Amino acid sequence: MSVMTDEPDDRERREEQLDAGLSEEDFHQGLRWYAVQVASGCEKRVKTNLEQRIETLDVADRIFQVEIPQTPAVKIRKDGSRQHSEEKVFPGYVLVQMIMDDESWQVVKNTPNVINFVGAEQKRRYGRGRGHVKPLPLSHTEVERIFKQAREQEPVVKIDMAVGDRIIVLSGPFKDFEGEVIEVSPERSKLKALLSIFGRDTPVELEFNQVQKQS
Repeated sequence: MSVMTDEPDDRERREEQLDAGLSEEDFHQGLRWYAVQVASGCEKRVKTNLEQRIETLDVADRIFQVEIPQTPAVKIRKDGSRQHSEEKVFPGYVLVQMIMDDESWQVVKNTPNVINFVGAEQKRRYGRGRGHVKPLPLSHTEVERIFKQAREQEPVVKIDMAVGDRIIVLSGPFKDFEGEVIEVSPERSKLKALLSIFGRDTPVELEFNQVQKQS
């Protein structure tokens, strides 16, 4: 834990921290989880950079974990094969388990692509502007819910096909027929489409790998 002194530079830095809404109580409240907003698509980069900074700046005794909660996902490719991946629970955010003090706050806040901690906006004590955000820790219940969701969530099945899309049938008895998607069932890897059969629109169930979306 850093020690505050009466030196001019330290007093100046301390005033900056207080102006950012970090009270003495914040500095000594113990180990908690905080949500940190990051630039879109930079979650993994922030996690890697922050973990490196933790080691380089020797704050591993105050910043313990950096996590990106994710759930399993399955993407159905055009050929019907399945690509397993993970989907972020909260895109644009990472969770940091840390003891909040002035130094650990600076390490996280100054990591490239970090926007700010999630918290309560506080008005500036002087001057103009919107003020600063006071980091607020997540409750134990919130943390449990987030990680439980990540652990127990059934895989989300995704396909690049939606109701209203025009398709052409590639195989089976309706090969070369064209139609419009009216229902998508990712969990069954099937869809329903209206095909013009004998001059009438007829709903037909097809496998994902039997069709191709038309541009």
